[in-house]
Amino acid sequence: MPLTTPERPAALLVSSAPRPEERGPRAEAEPKGFGGGRAAGAGRRKGRSKRNPSLSKADWGPLGKHPDLEAIVARQRLQLPRSGRLTVVQVNQAWKRCAAEHHPDRGGAHDTMQLVNGARDLLLGRSLG
Repeated sequence: MPLTTPERPAALLVSSAPRPEERGPRAEAEPKGFGGGRAAGAGRRKGRSKRNPSLSKADWGPLGKHPDLEAIVARQRLQLPRSGRLTVVQVNQAWKRCAAEHHPDRGGAHDTMQLVNGARDLLLGRSLG
């Protein structure tokens, strides 16, 4: 069955939408579909993966989310959680609890108190020099 009829010529049966060259230069930049006005791939970084904003260099320190082995041992000595973020106040409170238990004047061992003090100093970033 032919698409043309005697009343309408073949040229009129083609889509009635204007051709791209007839719409003007602004018509090309209009968004199409459900893209929200952005062209495909616009706004993406090229060559790099998406950066995770929850991890910073501070997260890898002794008080951060991912401590190193020495910081984990220090946290165990002060009976703190082995991972997760810590605050200075949490470290000082834990040190005071352990110092009250292990202080030589209260029947604790001198060596144990030195280990507790060293753990606090390591977690707070204090050094001897």
